[in-house]
Amino acid sequence: MRIRSLSLRQFRTYNRLELDLPAGPILLLGANAQGKTSLLEAIAFLAIGASPLTSVDQQVIHWGAEEASLPFSHVRAEVVRRDCTETLEVAIERKPLSNGHQRMQKSVRIDQRPIRRSNLAGHLNVVLFLPEDLALVHGPPVGRRAYLDNLLSQVYPTYVEVYDAYRHAVSRRNALLRHLRRHGGDPMQLAPLEERIVRTGVTVSLYRQQVIRELTIHIDRLHRELTGGQAWLRLQYEPNFDPVRPPAADQMGLLPEDAEERTLDVEALYTAYREALARKRAQEIDRGMTLVGPHRDEMRFISNERDMGTFGSRGQQRTSVLALHLAELRWLEQTTGESPVLLLDEVLAELDRARRNYLLDLLGNVEQTILATTDAELFPDSFRKRTTTLRVSEGIIIPVETP
Repeated sequence: MRIRSLSLRQFRTYNRLELDLPAGPILLLGANAQGKTSLLEAIAFLAIGASPLTSVDQQVIHWGAEEASLPFSHVRAEVVRRDCTETLEVAIERKPLSNGHQRMQKSVRIDQRPIRRSNLAGHLNVVLFLPEDLALVHGPPVGRRAYLDNLLSQVYPTYVEVYDAYRHAVSRRNALLRHLRRHGGDPMQLAPLEERIVRTGVTVSLYRQQVIRELTIHIDRLHRELTGGQAWLRLQYEPNFDPVRPPAADQMGLLPEDAEERTLDVEALYTAYREALARKRAQEIDRGMTLVGPHRDEMRFISNERDMGTFGSRGQQRTSVLALHLAELRWLEQTTGESPVLLLDEVLAELDRARRNYLLDLLGNVEQTILATTDAELFPDSFRKRTTTLRVSEGIIIPVETP
């Protein structure tokens, strides 16, 4: 899988960009704040239909677009896959409302046909390395949940639809909880929303459990290679409510490792979730928010029985993140049958020489890699000679001759 051409309109740093991209490694070279990260973000934007860097779509619109009365942003790419070539497009536009306000509207197209965002899954897969990814280990759990959601959204259309339905139901339930706190009323008004949360929440948790289990198969081997066999690593999924009481709930993530092969009883999961919501209902009304569900779940990096987020050194955390993304690469290859586009943003500067060489050696098996850097000297001459180099300056990209 690779991107043959990329077109940007009013996206972040870019007023207008038309760019052809070859297969193989591509080096984006330029100073900070020139548009390197924005270009990688635009490609990831096409893969999942949303920015991996912000939850506010409006923030990707070029700062000058509104001044020019062009309140929109548009990203398009021609994607070459093993069996076809497709054009993917995602546009963000401010639409005026009859009351004088505006709302953001997102449209998604494949080969000019309008589709739902969930149907982007599988048409472009990317693995994105960012310098701030160290927070995936030591940062707040919301970042780890977002990582899982973005990864699953690239492969499974059903996950996108179910997760969006879950979030919408939780948002509506929170509003009703606040209403009950202020004005009182019958708590049974919550029942219809709770049933929707139960059905969608169980599905979200089971998808996450599956991908964590499959990623762990790859991450342990890769981590051992990166540490010279000195340390193993696994991902541990922790649901936010007690996985022991009631007993059926221990299947939502849910399962201890020695019970992974137990036959799954989905109806028992629904029952467990309903009971967990019922136990917390009075507390949730008092606080005006839903306290039970996958929107509060956790994923941890465990190496040699130590939580890397709490006890890992910066070097150990960095190695854990590198192993995670390489496991993601392997998982996408195995799940989709195609190599994803690899996007690296200033990653080599964070690695020691051994891990840097390990990563560069792997790039020979990836159909297309785009590496953003301020320093080309981080890359050995032998690598740069087989790399297409593009210089980025204030949203303008020009090719550079490799010496």
